[in-house]
Amino acid sequence: MGYRIGIDVGGTFTDYLLLRPDGSTHVHKVLSSPADPSEAVLLGLIDLAAVAGAPVADFLAQVDIIVHGTTVTTNAVLTGNTARTGLLTTHGFRDALEMRRGVREAFYDNKFTAPPALVPRRLRLPVRGRMDPGGREIEALQIEDVELAIAELLAREVEAVAICFMHAYANPAHEEKAAELVARRMPHAYLSVSNRVLPQVRFYERSSTTVLNAVVGPILKRYMENLRRRLAGSGFHGVLRIMQSNGGVTSPAAVAALAASTLLSGPAAAPTAGLAAMQPHKEDSFICVDMGGTSFDAAMVVGGQPSITSTGSVNRFALALPSMEINTIGAGGGSIAWIDHGMLRMGPQSAGAVPGPACYGKGGEQPTCSDANLVLGYLSPDFFAGGRIRLDPQAALDAISVQVACPLALDPVRAAYGMYHVMNVNMASAIREISVQKGRDPRGFALVCAGGAGAVHAAMIARELGIRRIVVPREASIFCATGMLHTDLKHDFVRSYATILGPAGVDRGHLGALLDAMTEEAHGVLASEGISPSQRRLVHALDLRYLGQYHEVAVETTADQLREGAWDAIREAFHQRHDRLFGYALREDDAAVELVSIRIAALGGTDKPAAVHEPLSEASVEHLCKGHRSVYQPDSGGFAQTPVYDGDRLRHGNRLEGPAMIEKVTTSIFVPAGFSLAVDALGGCVLEDQSKRELA
Repeated sequence: MGYRIGIDVGGTFTDYLLLRPDGSTHVHKVLSSPADPSEAVLLGLIDLAAVAGAPVADFLAQVDIIVHGTTVTTNAVLTGNTARTGLLTTHGFRDALEMRRGVREAFYDNKFTAPPALVPRRLRLPVRGRMDPGGREIEALQIEDVELAIAELLAREVEAVAICFMHAYANPAHEEKAAELVARRMPHAYLSVSNRVLPQVRFYERSSTTVLNAVVGPILKRYMENLRRRLAGSGFHGVLRIMQSNGGVTSPAAVAALAASTLLSGPAAAPTAGLAAMQPHKEDSFICVDMGGTSFDAAMVVGGQPSITSTGSVNRFALALPSMEINTIGAGGGSIAWIDHGMLRMGPQSAGAVPGPACYGKGGEQPTCSDANLVLGYLSPDFFAGGRIRLDPQAALDAISVQVACPLALDPVRAAYGMYHVMNVNMASAIREISVQKGRDPRGFALVCAGGAGAVHAAMIARELGIRRIVVPREASIFCATGMLHTDLKHDFVRSYATILGPAGVDRGHLGALLDAMTEEAHGVLASEGISPSQRRLVHALDLRYLGQYHEVAVETTADQLREGAWDAIREAFHQRHDRLFGYALREDDAAVELVSIRIAALGGTDKPAAVHEPLSEASVEHLCKGHRSVYQPDSGGFAQTPVYDGDRLRHGNRLEGPAMIEKVTTSIFVPAGFSLAVDALGGCVLEDQSKRELA
């Protein structure tokens, strides 16, 4: 076995985990290159080659697999730098993309408006022809309309074409004919066809997802081609896998065809990494958070299963592809402080990698979270990134003084602590959205905290939420890169089938035919990626709702239950899930349950890194103390001389009591007074709030 590498490209840093043939690991970070992310990717690989003591070509020739998570598509949508796209749609539905669901996202805000459509109206072209919901042709496809639309799109020099016709999920014939004509006349355009992207009901969601796929398709395709060319030119001939939003990986060719599957690629590996980190604690339910330079991601894992949603959004545009249910807010080390009518705000704007926080000394003048952490003593000016980046405390203090302290008439230190506290409250609120608002009490879960900036804030976030225990994994600063090496291949398939659940509504023959077609397609895709039959697994689910409801709930089932017609068991599983999510079930009222869609997730097993447990060491950490520095203590409201320990030399069994600072090359951990810290068998730091322990 050769080297394996996980790479996560973020807005501020690009993270690497190098897994050596002997099972040991090396963590590395470089500043991202937003203009061309592949530049930072290659620079980091050159650094890893130096660590391995080999020329880059020789090193990459020994790399078996690279798993890569990218924010290329996400950033394109967030910044509006998407490909020029045209849309062919059913006559009379040209404005559906702009009308959306016809419901305001903020019910009580009369001024709240939807963002401009990703395809302007002049490029949304109507085509006559119509299928009914059962797939029967009502009106023949008007070829002349398609030809006229193609001529218009050629004149407009679009890069991508989306095709979304009414009820194409039931009968794709019209879409496929139009796609054939577009491909013939516009061979260089990226083609996104709704029945291939998302063959299910709900026209707006299907249109939006198909358009999202189109507007980022050329961008991701170019990036994949550029990345593969650079890697091959540098000597890499191994396997390249790309992280998807659904928590699985796949081939570059597959994501190039379904670019929208990477729109939430960045944080999707975190829950998988969390499961690996919690293995010594025998827990499979926890809250996983990741705070980097630009964003803060929070996700729930319950019973070993991360939450999956098909009702997500990116920058307020509907994305109906299955994705990890992750709440992302603009809260990272680069989050900029600003004053809003006398109130202190943090983010979502970020200083990013360029120019970065004021303390980086690269031209940044805005006060950021990292500047506040430096002023408060949570970061060392001499040991940031292991000393590779020298921080400027005076620049941080000046930025906070001028732009925060003076406008609010505060002492600069109090202003810095205010910034720190607001960040903690923002992140705690993000966790409440995926826990309390989903009917789960965060106090019953451990907090797995990752990201280069996360461990500085973890204890205070936990205290805000009443969480007793925090696990900071050994590779916390490159958590998603770690998770990528633990991830299976995954593909999602969906078919719409609207009927009442039960023997009177479900046509077993039709259901069986749908399952057969989906199963054959799933095995075909996994086989094309070299996955042997013994390594394949199919997970079945149904989208169900009470008759008359607006939204449905995904309920996991089995192929045997579906083929045998075990409707009572499926209905009871739906009642239980509905009750857990919304606080009620309609068992007693004998309410009809409606089937909306059938789903299959096709999983292909991959070789995972083996967990290397450390031998138990003595508890004492006195020999690891690097010295003391002045650190702000929230409990006392002032600075105190605080011991600083070498975190990279901590070993399994080491214990200490707060207040303390733990410094690693890639992250720092703040242990406030009242917290203890112990090191687990995988080298993770486990913080416990002793006051909560006494109450437990």
